[in-house]
Amino acid sequence: MYVSQNTLVILKDRTSQKDYQKIMNLNNPVLNQFITTSVEICNPEHIFVGTDSAEDIQYTRDAAVRNNEEKKLSIDGHTVHFDGFHDQARDKAHTKFLIPPGVNLGPELNTMDRDEGLKELSQIMTNIMAGHELFIKFYCLGPVNSPFSIPCVQLTDSAYVAHSQDLLYRQGYQEFLRQGSNARFFKFVHSQGELEEAGLGLLVSKNKEKRRMYIDLLDEVIYSMNTQYGGNSLGLKKLAMRLAINRCAQEGWLVEHMLVMGVRGPSGRMSYFTGAFPSMCGKTSTAMMNGESIIGDDIAYLRMINGKVRAVNVESGIFGIIEGINDTNDPLQWDALIHPAELIFSNVLVTPENNVYWNGKPGVRPLTGVNFSGNWFDGKADENGKEILPSHKNARFTFRLDILPNVDTCLHDPLGVEVHGVIYGGRDSDTSVPVEESFNWMHGIVTKGACLESETTAATLGKEGVRVFNPMSNIDFLSIPIGRYIQNNLDFGARLPVPPHIFSVNYFLKDREGTWLNEKNDKAIWLKWMELRVNDTADAILTPTGNIPLYADLKTLFSEILHKEYQKPDYVKQFTTRIPENLTKIQRMETIFRTRIIDTPAVVFTTIQEQQRRLLEAQRTYGDYISPEQW
Repeated sequence: MYVSQNTLVILKDRTSQKDYQKIMNLNNPVLNQFITTSVEICNPEHIFVGTDSAEDIQYTRDAAVRNNEEKKLSIDGHTVHFDGFHDQARDKAHTKFLIPPGVNLGPELNTMDRDEGLKELSQIMTNIMAGHELFIKFYCLGPVNSPFSIPCVQLTDSAYVAHSQDLLYRQGYQEFLRQGSNARFFKFVHSQGELEEAGLGLLVSKNKEKRRMYIDLLDEVIYSMNTQYGGNSLGLKKLAMRLAINRCAQEGWLVEHMLVMGVRGPSGRMSYFTGAFPSMCGKTSTAMMNGESIIGDDIAYLRMINGKVRAVNVESGIFGIIEGINDTNDPLQWDALIHPAELIFSNVLVTPENNVYWNGKPGVRPLTGVNFSGNWFDGKADENGKEILPSHKNARFTFRLDILPNVDTCLHDPLGVEVHGVIYGGRDSDTSVPVEESFNWMHGIVTKGACLESETTAATLGKEGVRVFNPMSNIDFLSIPIGRYIQNNLDFGARLPVPPHIFSVNYFLKDREGTWLNEKNDKAIWLKWMELRVNDTADAILTPTGNIPLYADLKTLFSEILHKEYQKPDYVKQFTTRIPENLTKIQRMETIFRTRIIDTPAVVFTTIQEQQRRLLEAQRTYGDYISPEQW
């Protein structure tokens, strides 16, 4: 891809005087070249350059409605957006890394030859924005004016994408001004491509067969074409995460698929945790725990600053799954979704009254409406005879975090917050106890993080209970080999004088009859116990796999926090060490690390083998199932 004329001449010719000056003010030749190249290839009809001003942000918001990408709803500030019927999730098959010769990211990552990919992109992108308005927007990943700041420039012909990122990210025009010609920024080019009409007259991407999400690690560019779904089109989200993981691996910090939250302890003490959970494993409900504070629910940057681990939320908003949210289990989210605020719903049902309904919303389920499939009625089916629900299972909401009453005051702190604990959680019906602390950083990274796996649900794959290997809940977003990623986590902790504590949680443990052993709100207690542990104010029982709580401490917490009596038999069932299941998991992990991972660090094998030895010794002494009272 190249530009045939002088960069500044092209920019001046294609933009208004006002917008041209906005670009020139940034004094960044690399930025000028990137914009010019993209404009020449994509050929938009109009160009709008946005700054951090309220006027420019409002222009983008209004354009989303004017361009028929969003429609206003009955509640002030609420709009709805539809993605195409077949554009409802991340397209993993067409999300690829563009790799130069000699680079090997391992068999788990989807790659293609860089020159071949850029050639294909050039064909797809040629005139793709003809007749469209191009929005050039500037954002910052992480707080502005911070060691964590990564400036970003987004080029998109979708006002919905630009509006969504205005809600999800901090404005970055001033950050580009601050960093000037030295700015090392991420670049994003997105086009929704040719459009067709969907329900409510909203326009959706048409050419799904030309949908491509290509990641150029060399030039730190994300290309996203012929798609509107946020996971594919919101470049600053998981696509940018891949760029950041590649960069941090070179610089010695971490990019993690983690929530960041504050947990309140005795006497007003606040301790901060990060936490990684695969999809449908309780991540958002943990981040939104009533009584605690939220900094972020999805992506965190972690750096060592003055000998301490500090973390920031990369984002400043939430792109959340809406299915099942209700006033009983999710009071904070529920309240945010039913009151006036700037908020985008996507792929929900719009009722005849111009309100929204999502699967599991309290109240009467509508019989008719309009959703991503067009005019909808109860019992409607797709071409394969499968029922089309009122809203898609992956339907979303987008809003700024600051509309939540529990948002932490440190959300935008340039130095982030000190991390006291790291949590890993997956869907595990038969092996791990509800909460457990690792022995040390290395033991935690290997046995809690690198060995993280989660069982699928029937709603996800049509088959329940399939265990999916997902180290640190980050396998889908890695841009470096998995072994190197694990080693980076180990090295990060090794440089720390006192690393944060590492915990595992399991909200999905069952007994042998298949009965849940945890109630939904019990996670509040596991958080409070972890808060006590990171402050050395609670004892623990040593087991072969980690440290578990004492019954007396949990009994007190259940009484004080949930106002319920915690019975000893429940404690015994929940915290019994299941030797056979743990040994089977170790065998699964060792096989994976020897066969699927090309560069597994040796310490992974020694750590899990030591755990295996401890489990076998305990089995010889106590049997297969060991009550916490036996240790």
